Amino acid sequence: MRIATWNVNSVKQRVPRLLPWLDERRPDVVCLQETKLADDAFVDLLGDELGDRGYAVAAHGEATWNGVAILSRVGLDDVVPGLAGAPGFPRPEARAVSGTCAGIRVVSVYVPNGRVPDSEHYRYKLAWLASLREMVAAGPEVTVVCGDMNIAPTDDDVFDPDAYIGQTHVTPPERAALAELQALGLRDVVRERWPSERVFTYWDYRAGMFHQDLGMRIDLVLASAPVADRVRASWVDRQARKGSGPSDHAPVIVDLDEAPDGDIGPVVPPPSAPVVKRGAAKLPQS
Repeated sequence: MRIATWNVNSVKQRVPRLLPWLDERRPDVVCLQETKLADDAFVDLLGDELGDRGYAVAAHGEATWNGVAILSRVGLDDVVPGLAGAPGFPRPEARAVSGTCAGIRVVSVYVPNGRVPDSEHYRYKLAWLASLREMVAAGPEVTVVCGDMNIAPTDDDVFDPDAYIGQTHVTPPERAALAELQALGLRDVVRERWPSERVFTYWDYRAGMFHQDLGMRIDLVLASAPVADRVRASWVDRQARKGSGPSDHAPVIVDLDEAPDGDIGPVVPPPSAPVVKRGAAKLPQS
């Protein structure tokens, strides 16, 4: 069984990349984030194409912003849009959807960005993560949380910690909130497979960040023990970040029970040259 997660940064813009990718990688379950489409529009755009490929769809979206979905060709039951009791900003946003696929409770999440530390956006992010933790804690033992967490778990998950001083995604409260979620028994299966390598999932469109491999790892697959113990491969599909019209995120792929592309998939981290000197490269917005 192959599970994938991908922040597509507008599913409408990514159709020319998404459909061929589905045909090439053939994931059984796909968690999408930042779809930026209302539910009816999502079905109008992709319903027939996905149906032809055997996928059932659970979409929870809104026009222009946010939006998440689960695609599954191994069953999709007990679908729940959103998080019960989640904070709004000012209203609840389309940032989570969950469903049961082949006996696994799958949660697709798009965690708020936070924008600036200590801002109201940042406090909303922490409150939203607390709601996510409550939902997962109340759920079944066999669970996987997939998606854009907008948090780099450690300094090893950014190209240069010095470049992120004063930025969101790396602050102690955000990392503590992520750690509290993982403390429910969720394992970071990509980092388990690549404990010390440079593995990134997001690269800013600007300043040639992808080609210099100046990225961060913020797209995670967090699996409870019954799922994590089945993992045979976990990797980042950097090929999907290359070429024309890519998302600024790459898909993360996890294979359970068997590894059809080998134990590391077709792409071997570390993907390219590391930054040699700390402080030598800066974020584009800096």
